[in-house]
Amino acid sequence: MALELRHLRYLIAVAEHGSFTRAAEALRISQPTLSQQVKQLERAVGAQLLDRTGRAVRLTDAGATYVHHARGALRDLAAAERAVKDLADLSRGHLRLALTPTFTAYLVGPLVAGLHEAHPGVTLELLEMPQDDIEAGLLADHHDLGLAFDRPHLPGITATPLYTETLGLVVAAAEHDGPDPGTGPLPVRDLAARRLALLSGDFATRGHVDDYLATHGVRPHIAVEANSVQALTEIVRRTSLATVLPDAVTHDHPHLRQVALDPALPARTVTLLRRESAYESAASRAFTELTARLIRTRGYPRSAG
Repeated sequence: MALELRHLRYLIAVAEHGSFTRAAEALRISQPTLSQQVKQLERAVGAQLLDRTGRAVRLTDAGATYVHHARGALRDLAAAERAVKDLADLSRGHLRLALTPTFTAYLVGPLVAGLHEAHPGVTLELLEMPQDDIEAGLLADHHDLGLAFDRPHLPGITATPLYTETLGLVVAAAEHDGPDPGTGPLPVRDLAARRLALLSGDFATRGHVDDYLATHGVRPHIAVEANSVQALTEIVRRTSLATVLPDAVTHDHPHLRQVALDPALPARTVTLLRRESAYESAASRAFTELTARLIRTRGYPRSAG
């Protein structure tokens, strides 16, 4: 029997769902058909790939090895199909970009505008998610590129430093409870007496802020937690609450102003992530070049890396 791609997909589906019934529902085929197709595959490779004796269907040792290579084959085939469809002149193309949510507030808009203006035939799939999910998605070929921060990365991920992001305390432009610009920085210990609105704990930025405050022994009064930078900017501009955001967000927002802190929050390096040895489409190359130009134009501090 000649193997077909559906045999690989069927086996992977059963392995992921741990059940012929649930896998058949997900694949929208009948359970007897699915079972027959998997048995055909087992006969073709000459090994039992699934253990059907327990309550859940599990891969045998041979099955686990086979599925590992099958996933790689399907991933490489998908990359080959994209390469064939990709046109170097960028009259068409598709880019899958994943990013941590903080960048939506100040970086994504200009990047998408620049890409659309220069290459209107390129379509963009944009997804916000935590950095762990970005890297896992890159390895699984769910994304072409990722925007995130420098840190220890998963094996197989390549990180290119882009610029250094600085953060600071942010208040409403009309807020006078605190030092005005030019009167000197606010000691970090004074934050214990301020009511803060901060990003929720699933943001990398929140972890960065928490580490900074803990290092200096400050226990903040957190009045609001939000899972959106846009929500924070609206809250701060209309209340006496303060927040901590990247300086680039404040620069783009006329209703906010920065208050210097002493000591300043540690800077962090923004990186462009991709999977090692992954096919780089013309759309990916164009986006990478566009990002570099935007960083230069906006004067973001370049990373030493």
